[in-house]
Amino acid sequence: MRLNPNNEVMKKKMNPKMKKAMNILFKSLAVLIILIVVFIAVVFIVHKISSKSELGKIETYGQLVPVDGKQMNVLVQGEGDETIVLLPGYGTATPALDFKLLVDELSPFYKVVVIEPFGYGLSDLTEKERTTENIVSEMHEALQSLNIDRFILMGHSIAGIYGLEYVNKYRDEVSAFVGIDTSVPTQGGMDVDFPIGTFKLLKNSGFYRLIMKLSASPYDGLPFDDETVKQMTMITNKVNNNSTVLNEMEHISPNFKRAEQLSFPTNLPILLFVEANNEARPDWKSLHDEQIKKSELGKVIPLEGSHYLHHTQSKAITEHFRSFMKEMK
Repeated sequence: MRLNPNNEVMKKKMNPKMKKAMNILFKSLAVLIILIVVFIAVVFIVHKISSKSELGKIETYGQLVPVDGKQMNVLVQGEGDETIVLLPGYGTATPALDFKLLVDELSPFYKVVVIEPFGYGLSDLTEKERTTENIVSEMHEALQSLNIDRFILMGHSIAGIYGLEYVNKYRDEVSAFVGIDTSVPTQGGMDVDFPIGTFKLLKNSGFYRLIMKLSASPYDGLPFDDETVKQMTMITNKVNNNSTVLNEMEHISPNFKRAEQLSFPTNLPILLFVEANNEARPDWKSLHDEQIKKSELGKVIPLEGSHYLHHTQSKAITEHFRSFMKEMK
């Protein structure tokens, strides 16, 4: 059937009320689009201005050591005969400050060294791939720069993966391994495709800063002083989702896969603190029990609290750790 341009339907004029409603709708959409564009622009501009302003307010701590032609920041506190090297979990933007409560408990008895890997805290960024092999090699170089060649390795979260590599590659340097709710190679669920592009966009656009501003502070109710919280917030805004950290995220799956081939040396003292009631992983403790099953000197201690056990259980961690080390002697 051919359409007749003279068809009566085509001749009918649009209802005036309908036409007015359409005009209002189009104008409203235009205003909405303009408001969205303005909002995005404001968020971006505020982010840029705030970032520049905060750079001058970030206070240095620790010391910089040369690693692979760059500078890695480390914090050294305490003068004990034995040395503890602390490694952070993935995404912990300010390792030395985040570990502050635990360092303060440990440092009266030990020399405590907190390593801030490339991309974290006050350390440089790097373009080198964030494979476990590279990360461990850089940590080793940092410790060599400090003339530290015998220590207790203690780490949080993904440090359980990097720690496995370290104790196997540099067995003579590590006298014991202590995990703070550390990752286990067999925990599963680490082979997902992370939305790295989205994280990068959130950072560059300033929306990550906005989300952090509108969210409850992760340090609420914790015994951090106000200045430390302020510094952690500014450094987090600076380093989170940077290119080095996102590259590490890209390597999470292959790094876990690599760790499946490793196990702790049977004669290495191992103490693992785990979240007692991990509702998302009811098998969390049993995974750690399995990890030390072949160890002659292994122990798992459940503690009440969240994944960041060192925020709320630093005193208990220190007490259990000291008792464990006395038993080993």
